[in-house]
Amino acid sequence: MSLKHGLLGLLDYQPMTGYELDKEFKRSLGYFWQAKTQQIYRELDEMEQRGWLSSERIIQNEKPNKRVYSITPKGKAELLDWLSSPKTYMKNALQQKSEILLRVYFGAATSDNVTLELLHTYREECLANIHNMEKEKEELAQNESKYPHDIVKYWKLTLLSFEILSKARLEWVEKSIALLDDMNEK
Repeated sequence: MSLKHGLLGLLDYQPMTGYELDKEFKRSLGYFWQAKTQQIYRELDEMEQRGWLSSERIIQNEKPNKRVYSITPKGKAELLDWLSSPKTYMKNALQQKSEILLRVYFGAATSDNVTLELLHTYREECLANIHNMEKEKEELAQNESKYPHDIVKYWKLTLLSFEILSKARLEWVEKSIALLDDMNEK
């Protein structure tokens, strides 16, 4: 996925301000794609220049003015093209960037204690991610009737992936901690 396509997907649901897009992106897509606020605003400007979205400046009394973005037909066509072209993303589906794996791979350059501390910290992050994912599932279940069935169905598939991957990461880190502990006892 590119950041552009994530933003187009969110705007396909409804028009939003840059602030709302940033907040919603981090709340929903942030589990599997990260973006900084500056990146989002930079992409919005570029996407507007490409004609994929339009914006309307809203003048407000007693509040700062805001800019509301909407997907255009050209942007919708780009989103649908991206969604229906598996070759553009399937080749990267198994590739991942993982700083934790990179650090563990080179762990021999430090000490086992440093690596164990890193793994314990990662374990806590995994547990927090699982907890957050459970909250997302509960929130979706409570608000499911507010959204079209087709949208909810795909959100559930995404949450299922996150749930399985999060539990697998937790299992990996717990086994890694145990393995290092066992090796140190010998």
